[in-house]
Amino acid sequence: MNNNLYLSLKQFLQKTSSSLAHNDHKGKRARLWVRFIKHIAAGLVLVLLYTILSNCWSPLGKQFDMATSEAATTIVPPLSTRRSQIVDARGRVVLLRGVNWFGIELKEHAPHGLWVRDYKQMLAQMKSLGYNVIRLPYSVQALRSRDMTGVDFSIGANKDLYGKTPLEAMDIIIQEAQRQGLFILLDSHTLRDGKIPELWYGDGFTEKDWIDTWTLLAKRYKSYSNVIGADLKNEPHGRASWGTGDRATDWRLAAERAGNKILSVNPNWLIVVEGVVANVPGQKLPRHFWGGNLEGVRKYPVRLRVPKKLVYSPHEYGGSDLPWFSERTFPRNLYQRWETGFHYIATQGIAPIWVGEFGGHHVDTKSKEGVWQRQLVDYIDKKQLSFTYWCWNPNSEGTGGILLDDWKNINTEKQKLLTKLLR
Repeated sequence: MNNNLYLSLKQFLQKTSSSLAHNDHKGKRARLWVRFIKHIAAGLVLVLLYTILSNCWSPLGKQFDMATSEAATTIVPPLSTRRSQIVDARGRVVLLRGVNWFGIELKEHAPHGLWVRDYKQMLAQMKSLGYNVIRLPYSVQALRSRDMTGVDFSIGANKDLYGKTPLEAMDIIIQEAQRQGLFILLDSHTLRDGKIPELWYGDGFTEKDWIDTWTLLAKRYKSYSNVIGADLKNEPHGRASWGTGDRATDWRLAAERAGNKILSVNPNWLIVVEGVVANVPGQKLPRHFWGGNLEGVRKYPVRLRVPKKLVYSPHEYGGSDLPWFSERTFPRNLYQRWETGFHYIATQGIAPIWVGEFGGHHVDTKSKEGVWQRQLVDYIDKKQLSFTYWCWNPNSEGTGGILLDDWKNINTEKQKLLTKLLR
């Protein structure tokens, strides 16, 4: 109700009251009428004020409600696990919903896009879209280097990073993420820049180099409450096995060695373990994507000395070259594949599942990749899983990203699909 209507009503009530008092001011009836009219007027004023506030200031009300809701659901680290769930320090169930922002593991030694924009703007945009965690890939080579070429300081941005090593730049980005309320999952993506090795050693690096790097990071970020865990090794494949007992190739045993070493230094972190591709005794599915085969957990779970810190993390991608995309039952066959390949771990209450990577160019309802991606989003939503989407960057050749090629605007169709998970 607008102000003009309110004033007209008020004037009418005042005139009526005055008229009654004038015509019969000596009688008891007149006094009762005046009192009656005043009560009605006061009540109408309250109703009108409420209506005006509700109609005119509803955005403010909504903002208050959202702020209250966010405050009520703030995640308090450190995080741990409770059967199939990730929980915070207060025991509340946590859903981590985020993106991968790559670049430190490549020759530029910095998250990509900083030749266009300031890192603070990037982080603020991620937060504004509803994400609460960044999976941050790195290479062992980058963190040992002093060179960083992926930042254009001539654009007047990223001044905080000038003259810094890749590791020091990572410090600054993580600090700003904490200021903006974003969590960080560190990801040992590669050993040498740009090449994902089959195993956790190779390309001129030893297992000790890999574990020493994790130990350095666990110590360095121990006081950073927003650094929540270690994704030990990106996408073991090739000779990588699970449950074979071969120290040289058994990824499960290597994950235990690294995970226990990290927790001896920093017992607050989650230890995130991806799957393999093949070489799992008794596996049911003949083929998996890199990092997607967690069938071995059923008989050979990862054993950590610090309890309630283990999370399993499959990677899933689509493509017409994958045999299950050509099966007659596609896409109905996908749910059973995911249950067999990894989700049984959560179903049986063994540990939580965090889908560390998934993504693709197409999110439509007709292409196989689009149908697959929509099915997986529905599955993540139905099963209430944590995820980090691949990726924020538009320059991922095989998938594209949340951002468009200008590194500023977003792919609205992708974001619209993922918004279902960000409610």
